[in-house]
Amino acid sequence: MKKKWISLLLALIVAMTLLSGCGGNNTAKKDSDAITVYLWTNAMYEQYAPYIQSQLPDVDIQFVVGNNDLDFYKFMNENGALPDIITCCRFSLHDAAPLKDNLMDLSTTSEAGAIYDSYLTSFTNEDGSVNWLPMCADVHGFIADKALFDKYNIPLPTDYESFVSACQAFEQVGIRGYVSDFSYDYTCMETLQGLSIPKLTSEEGRKWRTSYSDPASTDHVGLDDVVWPVVFEQMEQFIKDANLTPDVLELDYDPVIQMYTNGEAAMISGSSARVQEFRDQGIDTVLLPYFDQSGEQWLMTTPYLQVALNRNLENDEARREKAMKVLDVMISEEGQTILPTGDDVLSYSQDVGIHLTDSLENLRPLIEQNHMYIRIASNDFFAQSKDVVSKMITGEYNAQQAYEAFDIGLRQPKEDSAEVVLTSDKAYANSFHSDGGNESYSVMANSLRGVFGSDVLIATGNSFTGSVFQADYSEKMAGSMVMPNGLCSYRCDMTGGQLKEIVKSYVEGVEGTEGVFKPFNRGSLPVVSGIAIEVEENEGIYTLSKVKKDGKEIGDEETFSVTCLATPAHFAPFLEDASLAFIEGEENVKDTWINTVKAGGVVLAQPEQYITLK
Repeated sequence: MKKKWISLLLALIVAMTLLSGCGGNNTAKKDSDAITVYLWTNAMYEQYAPYIQSQLPDVDIQFVVGNNDLDFYKFMNENGALPDIITCCRFSLHDAAPLKDNLMDLSTTSEAGAIYDSYLTSFTNEDGSVNWLPMCADVHGFIADKALFDKYNIPLPTDYESFVSACQAFEQVGIRGYVSDFSYDYTCMETLQGLSIPKLTSEEGRKWRTSYSDPASTDHVGLDDVVWPVVFEQMEQFIKDANLTPDVLELDYDPVIQMYTNGEAAMISGSSARVQEFRDQGIDTVLLPYFDQSGEQWLMTTPYLQVALNRNLENDEARREKAMKVLDVMISEEGQTILPTGDDVLSYSQDVGIHLTDSLENLRPLIEQNHMYIRIASNDFFAQSKDVVSKMITGEYNAQQAYEAFDIGLRQPKEDSAEVVLTSDKAYANSFHSDGGNESYSVMANSLRGVFGSDVLIATGNSFTGSVFQADYSEKMAGSMVMPNGLCSYRCDMTGGQLKEIVKSYVEGVEGTEGVFKPFNRGSLPVVSGIAIEVEENEGIYTLSKVKKDGKEIGDEETFSVTCLATPAHFAPFLEDASLAFIEGEENVKDTWINTVKAGGVVLAQPEQYITLK
């Protein structure tokens, strides 16, 4: 009996030793002290991230596609794993307040000094500190079909009065003068603010905005009684003047675009990028500013991203210097041109020149006068704008009632009663090791292989969003474990020979084929489950050398059920191979994961050493 217990103890020690490189209390060091950069969208991962890495070949950077939601980073912060560099698009200082004490103050840096003061003010805390830098933005206003105006001899609007006149003139010929997709919260929010920008940028407006965004405040700040009553009065008037009827609340993006392209609507809300799309379709389209009823013209700008740095970097000067180098490349003029934003993007930096395409040339005077407003975009403002503006359009609220309802909604404490749908008893770090891979990614890949019920799972390096925490997960946070931007699953039964070719394509890309994602650094190498791979690295070029299962190289004639994870654009070339009959999942991977977790069908799998990089 004593020998039996000794044998069990030795087996346990061996097992713990094998897992020591993968467990939550991992003491093994990663290959280098990588700077973690979280990108808010996968679109930035494809060209922007490789560009940054190419400019800093001596800096190990781990790029992760996170979530465009500050709640995601609050959760990471609560679990002690805030990234070195964070980017976010759907942003407000109000929502970022809980992160303030954990972010670097950039107010005295040259990077902050390059931002135009008129914009940096919107990102300055009441104590004068600056944690977030706005990089660049697309421009929003009213999109007008100039050809339709010319056809009916109706002048293009130059102020609010002529905007109203144009709407009325088009109504008389059976065309909607203005319509937009008010089923979306952002349209409700941007219209409410866009019509009153002079009031919101006044001294009283700036004072209120600073108070609302103050990270030091523990109060639930509502609307003031000077600026905001006028905002709702002007919205009420606009609803009447533009003849916005309740049917617009049922319109989403596609029907609005169809009405515009069919000549059924003369004006819609949109961006300069949308203007160019319509022009490419042969529609003579121009972008008009928001017209204030007092006579001023303004452009609404939606920051494409804001960037912040982890305060812990200040504890290690070498790492701080690396992170600042990464930041400088990110915000450089060339870096901003690499962003997947289209051509009509305006930088907030004085170090980046103004390059206007024809879509914005008519608005150059407003741009040069800095008549560009950064929207208030807290989660509360999205939600309250959708609710209140909708009720104004239906007639349920007048301006005063809308103001009061919005104010009450902002002041009301938010209950945190999210149900726990997943619990992880261990923490797994998000760092790449050449002798094993990324343990948190391995946990997700192994868990999803179980969800999909396949022998093997192959995932692109952008499939998962980082560390697995020893924590309780709500539905929202569990969903945020998977890359949010259209990650899909593709299942196929194949031979070992075909499997090796697929893995090779994930590791090396496909020569002469556009679409297949090609790893650009160690952290972007694929993640596999059910097999292990050996990869050789030579000056940034990766070559697959072996594919093993259970310690043995797989044979060409063996058969496997395989699930591949990738975005549709990256996987499209594989679907063209007639020898492989891939079946695409009915829903994207994130939804499959959430639904399985909610149903209680997920117990997180253990990580494995899935890659050896030589």
